[in-house]
Amino acid sequence: MRLFALVLAMSLPLAVAAQDIDKVNGEITVEAGQHAGDVHTVNGAISIGPNAVVQGASAVNGSVDLGENAQAASLHTVNGSLSMGTGSRVTGEVKSTNGAISLDPHADVAGDLSNANGAITLDHAHIGGSIATTNGDVTIGEGSRVDGGLVVNEVHGRNWSNRDPHIVIGPHAVVNGSLDFRRDVVLEVSDSAQIGPVHGATAKRFSGSTP
Repeated sequence: MRLFALVLAMSLPLAVAAQDIDKVNGEITVEAGQHAGDVHTVNGAISIGPNAVVQGASAVNGSVDLGENAQAASLHTVNGSLSMGTGSRVTGEVKSTNGAISLDPHADVAGDLSNANGAITLDHAHIGGSIATTNGDVTIGEGSRVDGGLVVNEVHGRNWSNRDPHIVIGPHAVVNGSLDFRRDVVLEVSDSAQIGPVHGATAKRFSGSTP
């Protein structure tokens, strides 16, 4: 009986830590090193601390911030930005509607990364799948790697900016797969970058750290 009680007491904190968190009109913070299940909020931001581990993290009308060396199965926002700290990892997809996405050095996304509006910025980061956007600028910064190609989708309807998205492939960056542009873009590629075949645009080469 005492052994059972001891095992229960030891397992209880883990069970509690892995619970889902769901809020409306409120922010959610997962503290450093903590574990949680699915984390979801409406009208609030989500902050996942360093070395924390969660399942899906999703926000409507709020941002999601994955801290240094933190891990998640997926990140989603509607009307909010997404950011991944140094060394953080997502084992599935990262997706934002109407929000910027930024990845710090050594951040890693095993799946696809996409948005409709908002800048996408990689700094020495890795995407195992593809990058897709419709109306956002994309900077695949120095030393970054994208294994599944890049797509800029065509625009439907009238509520889109007429400005051509600016696509920059930085020094020593690698984009495997095709770069498929289904609308007009400004494409600038470092002379030290490696890219796959380009469809729908003409690449302008540059030297130095930025165009």
